[in-house]
Amino acid sequence: MDVAAQIATWLNLLANALGRYLLAPIGWLPGWLSATIVSAATGVLLLVIFKCTSNQQAIRRVRDDIKANLLALRLFKDSTSVTFRAQGRVFWGAFRLMLLAIVPMLVMVVPVCLLLGQLALWYQSRPLRMGEEAVITLKLGDSAESSWPDVRLEPTSAAEVDVGPVRVLSKREICWRVAGRENGYHRMRFQVDQQTSEKEIAIGDGFMRLSTKRPGWNWSNVLLHPWESPFRPDSAVESIEIDYPDRESYVSGTDWWVVYWFVTSMVAALCFRPFLNVNV
Repeated sequence: MDVAAQIATWLNLLANALGRYLLAPIGWLPGWLSATIVSAATGVLLLVIFKCTSNQQAIRRVRDDIKANLLALRLFKDSTSVTFRAQGRVFWGAFRLMLLAIVPMLVMVVPVCLLLGQLALWYQSRPLRMGEEAVITLKLGDSAESSWPDVRLEPTSAAEVDVGPVRVLSKREICWRVAGRENGYHRMRFQVDQQTSEKEIAIGDGFMRLSTKRPGWNWSNVLLHPWESPFRPDSAVESIEIDYPDRESYVSGTDWWVVYWFVTSMVAALCFRPFLNVNV
């Protein structure tokens, strides 16, 4: 697991460097427009990757065999034996197409996961508005039997603490409710005994790249929350999370953006397939 988390961290460094510039227009474009452009571009790019990593000649032959057997079903529908043989060959052809798609799918799975992690920074939640409140949760590492360290959130003019700290003993969590006071990106600093940990907080309107959670040393959490460096296994802190508000939109809002991205990218790939001469 340590190796997987390290690899995910390295991949995130590359994805963050590219996403910082390539996805920057999301910050000033309308949500529906940026989501549509990103989704369509993704569909075309994945189509090109599929073409370059798949055996196009083999796929073309299998598709031709399927078409021939479908034609046989229409021409010899009165012959039971021919019909059953043609149906079997159609199913076998469909299975062969699935096998031929395995390699390009494996090639695409990593960049797609990295891209979704970057898009979630923009669409999954919205930043705090001035005066709006959110809960910050710091989760301690070690076991439940370990002693509680001294935990403090350093005061800052960017976010004012209204309530807290509140300890949740059973989960080894400390919570604060804060209110946004200054627009922009700010660093929240936590003192855990002699160790200082930081978490970015975003305050403002519109679209801002924001990280809901600084994760622990777990590869899946590292991929889901790519922006901030994860806490190392020997850290006193396991994670720090900010409960940002949901973004309300059926195109670029919380959770819905994934559905819109998937549908639009598929439609774009199907529309551009004849122009790029791709067999799928």
